[in-house]
Amino acid sequence: MSTSGLPFDDIRDLLSSMPGPDEAIVAAVRERDRSLTKPPGALGRLEEIAEWLAAWTGRPPAVTRPLVAVFAGNHGVTRQGVSPFPSDVTAQMVANFAAGGAAINQICIAHDLGLKVFDLALELPTGDITEEPALDERSCAATMAFGMESIAGGTDLLCIGEMGIGNTTIAAAICYGLYGGSAQEWTGPGTGAQGEGLARKIDAVERAVALHKPHLGDPLELLRRLGGREIAAMAGAILAARMERIPVIIDGYVATAAAAVLHAADDKALDHCVIGHVSAEPGHIKLVEKLGKEPLLSLGMRLGEGTGAALAAGIVKAAAQCHSGMATFEQAGVSDKD
Repeated sequence: MSTSGLPFDDIRDLLSSMPGPDEAIVAAVRERDRSLTKPPGALGRLEEIAEWLAAWTGRPPAVTRPLVAVFAGNHGVTRQGVSPFPSDVTAQMVANFAAGGAAINQICIAHDLGLKVFDLALELPTGDITEEPALDERSCAATMAFGMESIAGGTDLLCIGEMGIGNTTIAAAICYGLYGGSAQEWTGPGTGAQGEGLARKIDAVERAVALHKPHLGDPLELLRRLGGREIAAMAGAILAARMERIPVIIDGYVATAAAAVLHAADDKALDHCVIGHVSAEPGHIKLVEKLGKEPLLSLGMRLGEGTGAALAAGIVKAAAQCHSGMATFEQAGVSDKD
């Protein structure tokens, strides 16, 4: 159903050649798990997480270089009054990240996580999706490629997050464009839109999807028309992580919407990903269900910044440490069951 030309061809090639899990190392993890000093299954989902880590890294479960990547972009749709905050706040928050003053900084310190923040042409908002495409195809593909480069330098666990005033409107438009239903059911308060502000937001989502509807059968075309720079970069980072066999933790509604574009292109594209948390944004739980995922956390959060993914990274690190560090029955001199 492609309606695009050359700029997206490399992306399509990657989607058609994604590596699968390493089943041999998963079998080895399960074998070791049976000998650890605990009843079988006693660590519940932590045991599944250890297997998932091994499957996508191709080695025994370990997290040695975790990274939170936060992508920041601005959106022309804010001209429609969809957010109570001005677009200037995006750049101001990026400066706050750099100064160490944001919530994500504190969570990264608490869990010993690396942090990179990517400013995606904040002085140049994307097109207003109620009037025109957010990006042309060449710019969208180039921004996906930029996101792919975010893993340069090496990591073995990637947490994906974002910052962008107006981007829950973008996430709602993507979800409405992908899955249908109504604009209202996909659109929530975001940074606090209520009353007339929320009505404007819903109306913007409706108008955007109606305008671009003839072109939404191709997920990449949908991305460039309804998305934004941080959305495209996150999709690129997730895809690059798959090619490099790096497990990914996806943050909240906006990050999951970026991931959903890849899932629409190939329903196995997110097998190397987990959802860090389900946010308080109403559309997020619906989206997570569409993707067939079970979030690791549910804390009523809706901040973005990669905060939910970073918190979930602590759980993933604990799962790896339990598997690798726990003694076997024989090592501990503990009697196994008969």
